[in-house]
Parts: sequence; C-alpha cells; structure tokens
Amino acid sequence: MSAPVRNAGKTTMIRIASAVALAMASASLAAAPPRPAPADLPAEDAVGALEQVAAFDGPMPTGVAVSETGRIFVNFPRWGDAVDFTVAELVDGRAVAYPDVQRNRAVAGDPAAGFISVQSVVADGRGHLWVLDTAAPGFAAPLPGGAKLVEIDLAGDRVLRTLPFPADVMRPRSYVNDVRFDFRAGEGGVAYVTDSSLSGRGAIIVMDLARGTALRRLDGHRSTSADPGFVPIVEGRRMQARGADGVVHAFTVASDGIALSPDGATLYFSPLSSRHLYAVPTALLRDAAVDEATLAAAVRDLGEKGASDGLEADAGGAVYASDYEHNAIHRRDVDGSWHTIAHDPRMLWPDSLAIGPDGWLYFTANQLHRQPGFQGGSDLRRRPYSLFRVRIDAAPAPTH
Repeated sequence: MSAPVRNAGKTTMIRIASAVALAMASASLAAAPPRPAPADLPAEDAVGALEQVAAFDGPMPTGVAVSETGRIFVNFPRWGDAVDFTVAELVDGRAVAYPDVQRNRAVAGDPAAGFISVQSVVADGRGHLWVLDTAAPGFAAPLPGGAKLVEIDLAGDRVLRTLPFPADVMRPRSYVNDVRFDFRAGEGGVAYVTDSSLSGRGAIIVMDLARGTALRRLDGHRSTSADPGFVPIVEGRRMQARGADGVVHAFTVASDGIALSPDGATLYFSPLSSRHLYAVPTALLRDAAVDEATLAAAVRDLGEKGASDGLEADAGGAVYASDYEHNAIHRRDVDGSWHTIAHDPRMLWPDSLAIGPDGWLYFTANQLHRQPGFQGGSDLRRRPYSLFRVRIDAAPAPTH
C-alpha cells in the first residue's frame, strides 16, 4: 500500500509545479506588450493622390481619351465579356454608346462599316476622336478589311472617315493596339500604330492619313517584339497564359504602349512583354527610302522602366509609363531620370493613359491579369473596374 501513496504524492507535486509555471507564464504574457493587429502591421505606402473618375460593372475597359474640352471616352474590347457597345462616352459618370448604338455593331459583309472590337480611343487635340478597331474579337485573326482607324468629329458626333489598314501591313496574328498622331508631318498627318501580336513578333505601322497608305516598320525587331527572357510577376505570382485545359505557356505580347514627343521628332514605344523603353526618330520611321537595317540602327534602348501597358507624353517632354507589376505609374523626365507619381494597391493592371486639358493623367485599371486565360479558366476579376486620375499639372503633347 505504501507505493501507491508515494506515487500519489509525486503526482500532486507535479500538478502544483505545472500550475505555478502556468501562472508565471500568464503573468509574463500579461506584462508583455500586445501583439499588433494585422491592420496595424507595416504595409506599402501609397504614392500620389488617386481619384476614381468612374466605375464599370460590365465589361472590362482598356482605352481612355480626354478631349480638349474635357469630354471623356472609353472603350471595351470584345475579349469574352458581354459587350453591348465597344466605344462609349462618359455622361454623368455613366458609359453611353458613342457615337451611337448602330455604329457599335459589326455590319455583315462590310467589315469597315461598324466597330468590331475596339482597343484604343485617342483625342487628337483638334476636336476629333480617333477609334482604333482591331477587328479581332477574342484575339482571333483580324477580319480582312476590318482593322481600321475611324475619325469622328466631336462637334457633331459624326464619323468623318474610315481608314482601313492596307492588307500589306497586316499579318495573320496582327493586333493593332495603340496609336499616336502628328498632323505636322506629311500632307494630312501621320498615325503611328503598334502591332502587339500575341505571337511575340511586333512592328510599328505608319499610316499616311491623307492617302490611307501605310508602312510596316521594325517588323520583328527586338524593340517591337516580346523579350524572350521576360518573366512578369503580378500580385506576387509569375504571370503566364494558363488555359482551362492545363496548358501553360509564356506571356509573349509585342509592341504595345506608344508616345510621341511634343515636337513630333521622337516616337517612344515598348513591348508589353518587356521592361525596356525604346525610341526612334520619326523622320526615319516614316521615310520609305530608309531601309530596315538603317532604321534598326537608329533605335535607342533607353533602359528599364518597369513592365508597361500604356505610355504617354506631355507638352514638356516627360514620358509616363504604367507599371502593371507594381500597381504604379512612373514619369521619365527629359534628363532621363524616373519618378513614381502613382502607386496604389487599387491600381490593378493600369492600362491606357491620357492627359486631359485639366492637368490630370487619366488611366484605366482593368485587372487584365485576372482573366480566365491567365488563371486556369477561372475568372478572378472583381468588379467594378476603374477609371482613375492623378494630378500631374502638365498639358498633353501637341499634335499640330
């Protein structure tokens, strides 16, 4: 009987010691400073005073244009969302078909007549809006004769002319993406257009607006094509094309963003699948007598700027570049230095840029990387999409 008694005493002592240790630990924890709540932990600082101009609960927008009178236009490409109209004007904060519903419908047998799938809209500073129609819904091969520039008079909201891209400058995988204008060049002005083919091989298309003729320049050059070593990281994840079938391949999109210097002498551009900014003299670009080797030798690599979708230039010569990897927009001053002017976690894939007459830089944020084609077939986008603006106190680069 004596052994069980000794064991019971030992067990009691263990329990007492455990209770004392627990009490001491509790006292120690009580004396320690409280752990910060998750909301109090350090986080990235925002840069710039971001303002939301409009919210979109329907299809995702890409382009934005602001006229010299302050009218705002946006577009919605037909990439898979239900798109009732592919070009719109913001009226009292609401997107309204522009110039009308009928123009926003493809016309069977006449691909040049209606808007098929618009990627960009640009105000030219002369009272006109230009619409860049890819004619490639869902990134399919462009409908022959459907890829075009359409000029609209804003005073009367009427189409002035339609300029289809000649067949000799289009390729089976061409995707005309963005455009800048210079009405000081040629008889009736020139349009510079990026071809951001998903094949990775891009080009700059130069259209003579008086004649409707065009040149395909820097075709397949490294400055217009996807960087083969480029690996984008968006929201902390490697961005790749990931289909519902499980097939994964690299993100290879060619020349996309484009900007023109205020004197019209330099064109800036960048592939979507790259972090480099390139520049070329426009006089060489639009001169058909200049061979491709000479033109290629004149291209300057201005170094890394971040991975950009949209580019823009102001009247002082600064160049603005979106940065979709870091939810940011950067400005390159004339001395070549870069400065971040906007950074905010709400800026999920800043797309096209436009400078208004009010000294604000406008841009869309459309969560492009969350589309099903990049997420194994799952749509991870969360509406609404946004049109934002940030103050830059600068005027748009002149076109005439």
